[in-house]
Amino acid sequence: MKTYDLKGEIRADFGKKAARSYRSEGLIPCVVYGGNNENNVHFVVKNSDVRNLIYTPEVYLINLVLDGKPSMAILKEIQFHPVKDDILHIDFLHVFPNVPVEIELPVRLEGLAAGVKSGGKLSLDMRKLKVRALAEKLPQELVINVENLELGKSIQVGELSFEGLELLNAKNAVVCRVQLTRAARGAAAKGQ
Repeated sequence: MKTYDLKGEIRADFGKKAARSYRSEGLIPCVVYGGNNENNVHFVVKNSDVRNLIYTPEVYLINLVLDGKPSMAILKEIQFHPVKDDILHIDFLHVFPNVPVEIELPVRLEGLAAGVKSGGKLSLDMRKLKVRALAEKLPQELVINVENLELGKSIQVGELSFEGLELLNAKNAVVCRVQLTRAARGAAAKGQ
């Protein structure tokens, strides 16, 4: 999994007024959770430092440096302003070497489906899947081979398995499918 370096400064002021003043300075209030409440750390980061972390489909393991102390974290949640779309707050989660983390990983389809060769259309219904695994076992993306996927068939979460990962989505949730197109339906009807 790719890593992202992020530096932050621990903050002493809390509340709406303090958060508003941080945002006016171009800083984003953040918190990193982990383990027990004593490990929760409130800090601020520069808006420009997190732009490449947030506005990308990639998922990163974050090398978080707070006042010179390094730690590992993952991005848990981002709160945006409902109108201006500015970042209001970011939640991170501490990553420990022997504790599994839950994270959503992007799905990438590989190969040309047999149903597409027959005139169908491949659709990806779930762009991300939620997994639980140790941080060192997390891949950059989940690759699914669709070469054997026939017309009208689908791949569900329960049919997938990845080494070292536990999939947390519903087993009957459809990840991708090959649908019969309107043109293929019309050609099949004329052929009869």
